Amino acid sequence: MLRKSAAARRQNKASATRNPAQLPGSSPVVATEAVPALSPLAVGIAISILVHAFVLAINFAPDLKPKQKARDQALEVVLVNARSRQKPLDPQALAQANLDGGGNTDQDRRATTPLPASRRDQTGDQLVSTQKRVQELEALQQKLLAEARAKIQLPEDQRKVEQPEPTPQPVPAPTGADLAERAMAMARRHAEIARIDEDYNKRPRKKFVGARTQEYRFAQYIEGWRQKVERIGSLNYPTAARGKLYGNVTLTIEIRHDGELVSVVLEHSSGHKVLDDAAIRIVRMAAPYPRFPKYIRSEYDIVSITRSLIFLQGDLVESR
Repeated sequence: MLRKSAAARRQNKASATRNPAQLPGSSPVVATEAVPALSPLAVGIAISILVHAFVLAINFAPDLKPKQKARDQALEVVLVNARSRQKPLDPQALAQANLDGGGNTDQDRRATTPLPASRRDQTGDQLVSTQKRVQELEALQQKLLAEARAKIQLPEDQRKVEQPEPTPQPVPAPTGADLAERAMAMARRHAEIARIDEDYNKRPRKKFVGARTQEYRFAQYIEGWRQKVERIGSLNYPTAARGKLYGNVTLTIEIRHDGELVSVVLEHSSGHKVLDDAAIRIVRMAAPYPRFPKYIRSEYDIVSITRSLIFLQGDLVESR
């Protein structure tokens, strides 16, 4: 009995030695580890990484759009076949001499050649072209000879039957007669172009004054023309139309610088042949007209006037 009690005491002591935290009659104790605090260095590294990542995420791209630069207006240079003493006020191109006016139209255009553009032939160019052609033919001949030798050296079973390529015909060099004929043709063409340009530039300079045109330089001259036409028209009112026919007749009258009448054109009829013929007759009877003043003569050779002659009651004629 004593032996069993001693054995039991030894067993309990050994159990207490192996697990000293758990004693009989006491609750178990849980051991916890202390969490170490973050150091300032680690916090700084983390913030630096976040800032660098944000900066790298931003895309910096250069502006690749080309800046539009204002283009300078093209400056056209032409050659003229005539010359004028007065410098043009509103030049349309640059030339080797001053040329003010010219032509027989009121449109904004210049004289151009009616002939097509042709390539300029030169003896030197033809010689170089012929030499180049001869070199090409010699190279082709060497190539054909090399192919022929290669076929002769091959066995019979490896030879291929090929159709020979047609040899281009050599271009004959131009003779002296051909060159002379070309030179004569070019001379005739240039002479024709020069004649056409000269005829065009020598045409009289015209000024077109319409019914609604108001220009101070021509106001006094047109007013004098109007008064004379109205006076002559009222004195020579058509007898067949007195007290019966009335209407408007639109005419275009061209007057030369010396006051002579150049032409009269009926632009719009009144519907009565008697009035149309009377209007043309009145304009011709009123000629000659005053000579051009110096400020008009220096710029124009002919003034073209478009006006309406109005046949009114009371056998009167007005111009508007």
